[in-house]
Formats: sequence, structure tokens, C-alpha cells
Amino acid sequence: MEKRILPELLAPAGSPLALDAAIEGGADAIYVGGLAFNARINAKNFTPEELRESIARAHAYGVKIYIAANTLIHDRELDDYLRAAEQAYLFGADALIVADLGAARELKKRIPIELHASTQVSGHNVEAAKLLADVGFSRMVCAREMSREDIAHFCKNSPIEAEVFVHGALCVCHSGQCLFSSVVGGRSGNRGECAQPCRLPYKTGKGKESYPLSLKDLSLATHLQELCDVGVASLKIEGRMKSPEYVRDVTRIWRRLLDEGRNASPEDMRELAKIFSRGGFSDGYYEKKINSSMLGVRSESDKKDSSALAPFSKIERKIPITLRASLKSGEPIRLTASTESASVTVEGEIPQTAINAPLSCETVERNLSKLGGTAYALESIDIELDDGLMLPISSLNALRRAAIEKLAPKNCRSEEDILEAEHSFPVCKKQKSVSRHAVFYDASAIPAEAEDFFENIFIPLEDYADRGRDGFGVLIPEVVYDSEREKVAKMLKSAKEKGATAALVGNLGHISLAREVGLEIFGDFRLNIYNNSTVSALEELGVGRMLTSPELSLAQQRDIYGDTASLVYGRIPLMITEKCVGKELGGCEVCKSGKAILRDRRGVEFPVLQRFEHRSAIFNSVPIYMGDRADQLRSHGLVSLCFVFTTESKSEVARLIEDYKKGRSAGDKQYKRIR
Repeated sequence: MEKRILPELLAPAGSPLALDAAIEGGADAIYVGGLAFNARINAKNFTPEELRESIARAHAYGVKIYIAANTLIHDRELDDYLRAAEQAYLFGADALIVADLGAARELKKRIPIELHASTQVSGHNVEAAKLLADVGFSRMVCAREMSREDIAHFCKNSPIEAEVFVHGALCVCHSGQCLFSSVVGGRSGNRGECAQPCRLPYKTGKGKESYPLSLKDLSLATHLQELCDVGVASLKIEGRMKSPEYVRDVTRIWRRLLDEGRNASPEDMRELAKIFSRGGFSDGYYEKKINSSMLGVRSESDKKDSSALAPFSKIERKIPITLRASLKSGEPIRLTASTESASVTVEGEIPQTAINAPLSCETVERNLSKLGGTAYALESIDIELDDGLMLPISSLNALRRAAIEKLAPKNCRSEEDILEAEHSFPVCKKQKSVSRHAVFYDASAIPAEAEDFFENIFIPLEDYADRGRDGFGVLIPEVVYDSEREKVAKMLKSAKEKGATAALVGNLGHISLAREVGLEIFGDFRLNIYNNSTVSALEELGVGRMLTSPELSLAQQRDIYGDTASLVYGRIPLMITEKCVGKELGGCEVCKSGKAILRDRRGVEFPVLQRFEHRSAIFNSVPIYMGDRADQLRSHGLVSLCFVFTTESKSEVARLIEDYKKGRSAGDKQYKRIR
């Protein structure tokens, strides 16, 4: 029978010591971050020299290294980003984990290295994988929220590999779509600085304080064989902020399960929980059992269990090696060193005829077996020794060192491998157009004035059948799994027949949905448009006007060309959650009514709206308002404007339009400004 090919076991490392712990635990590959441009910028991370040494050490153990370069990149950072990526390539990195579409395009022009699409890309369907493959990605990190069925479908139909998170912390928001930390606390999760507001307590509709956004850690250890059977390429453990002890012990258990070809037992799960948990683990997304049982916080007993982990200081694991030595009269001495994956032969000097103390097999074996301090442990040694030969002990030691040095993988890359590319970055082909468009999450709040004031009005696709009008556009749901694609496609076709003209798309995997129906494609800010290279890439994909990220300042938006628009009014969507948050805030009726409120410890209220398939969208407590800053917007070249209406009534929308027409000041109202 053919040997079963196991998926790669991918472990995290936020420091050189954690990397050693991952090697000790039995990882096949490790993902790490440099000093900048990674989504865990507060981890210890690696200096350039530490990175070079760590890659060499990992390769000696046959372990691959992937560099997390998965933040969104401003135009003025792109050159530094590319230089950091080139350095990682020259150090021997096996792949780069990338979130920024524009940065990925520039990387493929310059560096012959594998690209893995970060979970921050929000990839959750096959169409996203097809687009990413065209850009040059060889792997997609699947959204944590994907179910068993969607993962299996993806593995069967995707043109690129599937990497699946199988253990560790769960973000309650779809990755790459969270602006909570950024907008409320000034620390962007898209820039690696997440302050984890989801782990804080909030007040429910009954006034009680709870943790409606804090999820238990994920673990799919009891589903391991199923993941192997469907063809998942890489099993990813989360935890670049975790201790070396956590990395070692979690990796070791997953290694054991893989090698023994079995799912985790209850005892294995208890062992994993003692390492780290938040009241246990969840497989709710995988099993489609998305309910309150997924919620969890770190208890004192959880902390006590974790504190009992044995300290980690160095790699004890060794690679088995076999040696075969040949010491023949009149011939150079030869030593062949072999491991499971490599074999090398080195030669030394010619032995002399012994006068009074000929070499013995015991002496040769003793000196060739001195492997302490290396990654190797002697499994066996075979010695061919002619009688009556003499050789300095130093020559035997030199021969051993030469064999070990030659056996270690070499980084043969040079700057000549880096491809020549245009020094300047792409120029967007389209020009900014003077226009206004609006997104109404509640179509019943659209006043007559809105149709004259806005060139385009978008309403949720799921509402178009009842409230859509000829000429309106549709807001495609934020998440459309492969299992939901046919349903959404039918809804889009129906909307087109009723008069829909355009679609607002917020995910790479949804572009084809709008294209297939023949709708004009507008790009939502959820595409994380941070730079001109991303705009250029989306233009080539047929995306028309695009809404830049609300995380950008006026100056940063000014630097982005193409037919781009800026958000100038509305509550910024902070999260899109797979789990219905409204149920935790007052129950189904409150959720359906659109009156669910997330209230923090200071009494600040964040509206929660029900979205497609009972997902939730959490919006900022206050809207952006730029009605009295028309001159400032024009001076920055921001002439295409976007308005987002969520909880406003029809009369409030009408009054807001009048305020913008007359350039009225925000007055005493509580608003947020673009910097």
C-alpha cells in the first residue's frame, strides 16, 4: 500500500525561542513575522540576523519558514515593504503570507517566491481562490468560519492549496473585515495592532454585563482524519503571541495525532485544554452549530493550568543520521553522512602507515560520533579500516565537521535572482469622477430627495425583491460561501430583471457573481483599498468606482488615484460576524427589529444589524460627518463621495441631505471626522 501523504503541520513563532519550540514539537513548517508589515506587530518577532539564523536552523531540521507580511500597505510604504520581502527571500524564506492585493502584484514582478493569501484576504470560496491563483498565489488561508462542507468543496475545486486553521484563538469578526480596534481605539487590526475589543465585557439588552463577542479557542483535533481525507494541504495552529511552551506542547500533540493517524481522544482534548483554553474549545463553525456555546472567557482555573507548563529553553530533538567511513591504504579517507532526506560524501587526507600506534575502529567511531551541539544524533556507523594506518585525530574531527556542514541545506539565493521590474508602481487608468452614491441598510428609510441627490443608491440584495426600484444597485452580502452561491446568484438575477443596474462588491470571491449577471461592479471598502497598486489590480478585474478604506486619512486618500470614492457620512461597519450577536443582546425579536445595541462599559452604544443568513454587522457608535468640509475634500481631490445609512429614519436622511447641500456645521451633534 502507498504511504498516506499527510498534510503539513504549520506552527506559529513570535520569537526565535518559539521557533525552536515549534521545531521541538515536530512542525513541518513555521510562520514568523519580521520587524514590520505583519499582523502581529506586538509579538517579539525577529531581527534580520535572528531571521537569517532561524531560517538556517529550521532548514537543517527539514522545516520550512513562511514570513508573515500580511498587513495592508500604504503607497509610501510599498518600496520598504518590497525591500523587506527581498531580504526575507535572500535569507531563504520558503513563502510570504500576504494580505494586500496590490503588494502581491508587485511581489510577483520582482521575487520568485511562493505567495500564500493570508486569512486577512477574507477568502472563503472557490471563486476567490481562482482570482488569487491568477494574481500568483499558490495557497489560500481559508476563513475560520468555513464549515466542513465548504472546506471539502473548496479542496476539491480550488486551483490552489487550502490552508486551514485548526487550533487557537478565534476572531469573532471575519478576518480582514474588522475595524473595531482601529476606529474606536486607534489601533488597526489590519496593521497588526489589534487591541482585542472583542475580549471586553458589554451590556446586553437586559443591562447585564457579559462577553457576547469573546469566543472560545478553536480546535478541530477531533476532526483531524476528516481534514486529511478531503485534501487540506496545511493544518495551521494560531499563536504568534503565545509562549514557546504553548507552541511546543500544542504542536507536539498535533504531531502525535497526525503520525498515529487518529482523531483526538477526550484525554488529548483535556491535555490541549490544560495548555491553553477559554473554558474549553469550539468547533461550532466547522459543525455549523453556531450558538452561545461558542462563547468563552479565560478563567482563573484556565490560567492556573497554563502556568504549570514545563519551561522550554532549547531544542532537544535530533535528526537520525547514519555514517559510513572508509579508511583505505593509499586513498583519501571518505565519510558519507545520510539522513532520511539527504546524503553527502566528503574526503580528507590520505592515511599514513603506522609506526607504533595504528588506528582502531573504536578510535575512529569515537571521534566521528561527536555530534553534540548539532541537529543530529547517530543512528548507526559503519567503518571500513585497513590494518596498520595512522591519521591525526584532528583530521577525523575535520572530516566529521565537513560532512555535517555539507549536509546542512544551503541557501543558494542571490540578488541576481530578484527580477528587474519597473521602478515606478502602476498608474491607475481611470480618472476620478464627481459623484455621490449611498448605501441604505434599510430601504424603507430612502426619502424622495435621495434619488435626486445620489447617482447610485445601493440596498441589501436580500431586500431588493420587496423594496428595490428600477435603477437601484444591490449590496452583495459580505459573506457568500460556495454552499450559498447558487442562492445568491438567483437573487442577483431576479434583482437584475427588476431593474438593478450595479452591484457593490466587498469580497474578491464575489466579483464573478456580479459579472455573470451583467451588473456594473462597484468596489466596497471591504476590499481593503489602501494603495494604487490595489486599485490598478481591481481595475483589471473589471471593478469600477471603488471606496477606499475608511482607515485612511484625507492625505492618504488623496494619494490614491483611479475612480475612487471616500466615505463622508455614516456609521463605519466595525465587524461582520458569522455568529448572530443580536441573540446575545436581547433575543431574536430584538435582532430582527434592527434595535439590537452593543453597549460598552462606558455606556457607548454600537448598533447591531441582522445581515444575510443571520450574520451580524456591528456599526460605530457615531457616524462620520464631513458636510461642512466640502472645500477640504475638494482640496484633497476627493470628489466622489459615499454615504452610509444604517439606523437613520427617512426624515433624518432628508435632513442630512439638506445639511450637505448647504454645507452646515455638525453643530453639537456627536460625529466623527476623517483625519
